[in-house]
Amino acid sequence: MKARKVNVADLARLPAFCHAVVAGDYIFVSGTLGIKPGSFELAEGGTGPETAQTLRNIETVLKECEASLDDVVKANVFLTDMGTFTEMNEAYLEIMGTDPPARITVGRAELALGAAVEIDCVAYKPAH
Repeated sequence: MKARKVNVADLARLPAFCHAVVAGDYIFVSGTLGIKPGSFELAEGGTGPETAQTLRNIETVLKECEASLDDVVKANVFLTDMGTFTEMNEAYLEIMGTDPPARITVGRAELALGAAVEIDCVAYKPAH
């Protein structure tokens, strides 16, 4: 079975990557920023609001792949400032719930568009 590349019309992206790739039962979501749908404008308010918008964007991508945030098995979070870890974590848990997937958080990264946070993830959604 060939991998399927997925792009969501309402989410902006650079032409150097797709939003996700479905390969068998796995969905690999590209690094995603907290940009408002249809633009390259970041959500206002810093790390917390950007984290929430990033996860909403990931949720939109997963929906296009016939999956949901419940299917995420691993997330990678990149922060420009580890001093905002608590703010990110609160927003993350508010959306991901009390039974979140495996995760790593890396700090001091320089991110595209001057973003405070970027998240990529892998989801598992059996086809049968």
